Amino acid sequence: MAKITIVSDAWHPQVNGVVRSLENTVDEMRRMGHEVMLVTPDRFRNLPLPSYPEIRVALTRYRTVSRAIDRFQPSFVHIATEGPLGFHARRWCLARKMPFSTSYHTRFPEYVSARLPLPQGLLYRIVRRFHNAGNVCMVATPSLERELAMRGFRNLMRWTRGIDHELYAPRPREATPFGLPRPLFMQVGRVAVEKNIPAFLNLDLPGSKVVIGDGPDREKLERAHPDVLFTGPKFGQDLAEAYAQADVFVFPSRTDTFGNVILEALASGVPVAAYPVTGPADILDGHPEAGALDQDLRKACLKALDASRSGARALAESYSWEAATRQFLGNVMLANGIAAAE
Repeated sequence: MAKITIVSDAWHPQVNGVVRSLENTVDEMRRMGHEVMLVTPDRFRNLPLPSYPEIRVALTRYRTVSRAIDRFQPSFVHIATEGPLGFHARRWCLARKMPFSTSYHTRFPEYVSARLPLPQGLLYRIVRRFHNAGNVCMVATPSLERELAMRGFRNLMRWTRGIDHELYAPRPREATPFGLPRPLFMQVGRVAVEKNIPAFLNLDLPGSKVVIGDGPDREKLERAHPDVLFTGPKFGQDLAEAYAQADVFVFPSRTDTFGNVILEALASGVPVAAYPVTGPADILDGHPEAGALDQDLRKACLKALDASRSGARALAESYSWEAATRQFLGNVMLANGIAAAE
């Protein structure tokens, strides 16, 4: 069995696809008997990111991170993020000439340039240099792999995602969920500028709209859309039960690299409406029974009303965390020149 160090600047109290993917992958690896060490901001003194307190920035020196990894003596190192901890771990690997893998979870250049006057080209050069120093860079979808290859990223390998089929499952549906008339259109996720939520809220749709989640834009959007129910964040069983009440799950983001919430909705038997972009297109393309893709998001929402709840569930069942974790482990071993065991 292997000793694996995973380094991530994205961790609790954040609730997002990066954190969920890492949590589930670590759980699966430990069930398989591997020993995993996490290097995350909660291990060090940290501060909340201004205007985004859920994101904690680790305030620690390279030497502190280096000593922690040295003590563990990992067989493999995987770096999940391009933050302070990620750069410290990258430096550790390069100094020891130890091969390592990375993963591209977030469109960091787009997210930063949406908030700060920094050119995407410069940011992509920084991110590309970060990932190309590793031996494998994992991406979730074929379309993202093609895009990054065109931008000069090397050693790209696929790492898909899974879903908890027992937690997220179809359930009895209420006549008026949340006390609202059907059809019910739902969005779940971080309420922030990069999620493009106004594209959903501004649509002229029948029935009702619900937004589940929290983030820096929530108060502003609640004031602008008093006809929309903002529930705040939900977790675990409460979230799973909420998903199952929706008629259509709306995914308005154009910048996500995958969209774990899409799988959660599908597993709950809820068809998905989205733009035909990286993430939703990779999941839904060729599966009209599970949802609809359209550059006109309103058309996608209305088409998705005619999709099949059983078709949505069937598509979700083709994803599992066990399979995704075995793919992750194969990539980690490949980064070190080791053929993965069948």
